[in-house]
Amino acid sequence: MAKMSRLRGKIIERETTQEAVADRMGIDRSTFYRKMKKGGNPFTVEDVQKIAEILALTSTEVMKIFFDM
Repeated sequence: MAKMSRLRGKIIERETTQEAVADRMGIDRSTFYRKMKKGGNPFTVEDVQKIAEILALTSTEVMKIFFDM
């Protein structure tokens, strides 16, 4: 299960917003919000790859946020 608090922290740390990330991913903002919500739709592997690129996440950060490592 993804750790949304960590993802939110990275979004803020990169001085951007959830809206901007959704827009850059090419998905509707409401879809992004649902994926961020606890118990919401999970992020796909493609979503994770896009988020990692947008936020310049390291592989370690990706593992900690999305794969409980």
